[in-house]
Order: sequence, then C-alpha cells, then structure tokens
Amino acid sequence: MPFDPQYVATVLGENFRDAKALFVEPLISIHYAHLVMLADRNILGRDDARALRDVLDALSIPRLRQASFDGASEDLFFHVERLMAAGCGDEAAGRLHTARSRNDIDMTMYRMRQRDCVARTLDAVNALREALLNLAAAHLTTVFPAHTHTQPAQPTTVAHYVLAVVEQLERDARRLQSAYATTNRCPLGSCAITGTGFPIDRDLTSDLLGFDNPTGNTYGSIASVDYLLESMSAVTVLMTGIGRVVQDLLLWCTMEVGYLRLADGFVQCSSIMPQKRNPVALEHARAIASKAVGQAQAVVAAVHNTPFGDIVDTEDDLQPLVATAFADAQRAVRLVAAAMRDAEFNVERAAAMAATGGTTLTELADQLVRDHALPFKKAHAIAAHLLQASMNGTSLAESLTVASQQVLGAPLHYTEAQLTEILSPYHFVEVRSTFGGPAPARTAPAIDAARQQLASDQAWLQSADDRVAAAAARLRARAAAL
Repeated sequence: MPFDPQYVATVLGENFRDAKALFVEPLISIHYAHLVMLADRNILGRDDARALRDVLDALSIPRLRQASFDGASEDLFFHVERLMAAGCGDEAAGRLHTARSRNDIDMTMYRMRQRDCVARTLDAVNALREALLNLAAAHLTTVFPAHTHTQPAQPTTVAHYVLAVVEQLERDARRLQSAYATTNRCPLGSCAITGTGFPIDRDLTSDLLGFDNPTGNTYGSIASVDYLLESMSAVTVLMTGIGRVVQDLLLWCTMEVGYLRLADGFVQCSSIMPQKRNPVALEHARAIASKAVGQAQAVVAAVHNTPFGDIVDTEDDLQPLVATAFADAQRAVRLVAAAMRDAEFNVERAAAMAATGGTTLTELADQLVRDHALPFKKAHAIAAHLLQASMNGTSLAESLTVASQQVLGAPLHYTEAQLTEILSPYHFVEVRSTFGGPAPARTAPAIDAARQQLASDQAWLQSADDRVAAAAARLRARAAAL
C-alpha cells in the first residue's frame, strides 16, 4: 500500500532528506561492522558475507546522498536495504539483519554523528582559547576599568579579563570531553530493546566503529537520551558564556567606550551613514549563539515527558535539530575566535578610563588600613569623603586631610605624589598579586599554565580523532579480509 501523499510531503520526504545529509556514512559503517561480526561469530556463512561485502563496496556514498525519496522505501535504512537486495539477492541481503533492529542501528548512528559534533565543537573552543591567550599575552599591563552592576568598579588588565574567559572555556572543554565519553558507547546489539539470543560480539562491533565500549543495559541503550541531553547542556552553557563575553566586546567597540577595534574584515558600513563602522561579526556571533541555545533547549523540550523507550520524538524529527544546534555553536565560537585574532585595543583610551570615577579608592582604603591600622569601615568612609572633596577641585592631599578629619576627628597627611601613586591604576593592579589576581606577576604564569592545559586538551582531541580513524581502518581491513 503506498504512503499517503501528505504523509510523504510532511514527514517521510523530509526525514529522508535529513538522513541523507547526516547519516549515510554512519549507516554504511554499521552495516560493515555488523557483517564482520556475524562472519566472525559464524552466524553468517562466508559466501553470504563476501556477497554482502561486495555489494556494500559497490554502494556509492555520493549517489546515496543524491537519491530522491520515491515512496518505495520508508526511510534511508530500507532504501539501502533495497539496493543491497538488488545487488546480491533478497536472501543474502536479508541475512545481514540477523541480530539487529533499526532501533539499535539508529541509536548507533546518532551517537556516531554526535561524537563528531562534540569533537568539532571542542576543536572550535580550543581555537578560541588560543586566540584569547595570544591576546592576553599582548596585554599583560593594559589597564581598563572593570564593571560591576554596569558601573566602573576597579581597574584590571585585559589579560586578567581574558584569562577569566579562558578559564570558563577550559571548563567548557571539560564538559564537552565528558559529553564525548558519555556519547562514545555503542548500542549496536541491543536490537529492538532486549538484545538477541544469537551469540553476537558487541565488543567487536563497538571496537570497529570507534567506540570506547558497548553500552550496558539493552533497554536503556534504546530508551535513554541522557547522553544527548548532556551534550545539549554543554552546548547551552558554552553558548551562554560566549554570549555574555560578546556583549562586553560589543560595548567596548562603541564610539563612547572605544576600547576595542575589530579588523576591517569583520565590520560593515551603512548604506546611508558614511561614518558607520559596524562590528557586525560580533553581532552575528551573539545571534548565532542565541540560536544555538534555543535549539539546544528545544531538544530538551522535545524529549521531555516522552515514554522511556523507542519513540519517534527522539529520532528522525529530532536529530536535525541536534545537528544544527552543534553547527551553530561551532559557527559562533569560530567567529569570535577569528574576530579576536586581529582585534586591536586602544591602550591609551582604556588607561585613561581606568582610574575615572574613583575606581582605585579601594586601594586607598587598603593603604590607610596598612599604614594606620584603621578599621576598614573607617578607611572606606575616608576614601568616599575624599572622592566628594576632590570633585570640587581640591587637591588630593588636601582632600584627604579634610576627609580624615571628618571621619576620625584628626587629619592624616600624605603628599600629592604619594596619593597619585596610591591611586594609580597600574599600582592598583600591581599590588593585587594574590592567586588569580590581575598583577602581571600572576597573569603571566597563568597564561603559561593555560597554554599547557590547551596543549593537553588539543592532544586529547587528537587522540580521540585518531582512535576513530584507526577503527575505520580496522573495519576496512576486516571487511576486505572476508
């Protein structure tokens, strides 16, 4: 009985198109791995195994990607099965489906695709970390006013700010590595949901497909989607963090602030206003990151309150959304990395703003505590009074004398030169040399440590990619030897 045209137009045709784009290569690899395992366990005879191997060899990946949905097959799996039957006969082709189901095939395809998405996202994160570390190294002593509650708060350095972002990205890397490890387990052999009575070797198929090991419980192997939600959570956290940083960068690019200037290749002009230099690359990054967050949250919403079992809510209609969430996350991260590689800081402008609005008064209060053993509350009050007095044009030394007289009932005396030094943003930064602080004595080794961590994470990713590539080579060799 043919499928209803409306069902074809709204579901089957769309899903076939998505499967062609996402899952052709994983599906064919699964066929090869299952074939090798069946032959190795003597579940499948050598003649049938070779016939199936030859017909798989004859399948063209580009041609499969170009295939149109003709209604003769429900989905990509049945389309490929029909092609195989045409190549080696129904009987031999039918033997390949021994001890498996579309359920475990689908879940294996999804995990193969997802582990690559996680790996490529981690690669993008690593590239951004490298760009930011180069920026930090170039601006160890570039001071600017850090904000709290959107108001100038205290001076810090560009390096200190950037290292905070890098540490956040390092935690994103840990989350992605964890998501990769959770994803990289093989459901193949779980069949529909209860496994099989055939003496299959799940370790072999897992190894040949580049997984770390098989999944455990066969019911959970088909029913669970927490591996997917973990990845979507990692994407959400990554994109939320990136979006907050981009918000700062865009503020810094404004004419009013003027700390940051993007390279010409990342700005656009106005069609009507000749003076405009719009930092649209960062705007696009923010929008794309927001899109990825929305898609990741949509994945969670789509599987929420669905039955714990095989259900279409986690399958054909959902997987393209997973792919686009990862794709947009990678786009956003790579765009920010590219924009920041050639970005320039207006060092003079940032330094000029670093001490405005009383941002260094905390250090004056600290100095009064150190020099006179005052309670910090009183030192704080003196610093606040000094700010008010100095706004009337009074010298710093005179303002301090007045302020201390008001708070303590007795004047404190510092020279103008001493107060200028105490209230300097460079001095403010220099003395904040506690662990994690902005002093170059702390940020320079922190950059070195971050580079070492980046190298470690790059090696981790390379090792993961190499293991998948080595498994593919083993699979080709085992199939050729049938």
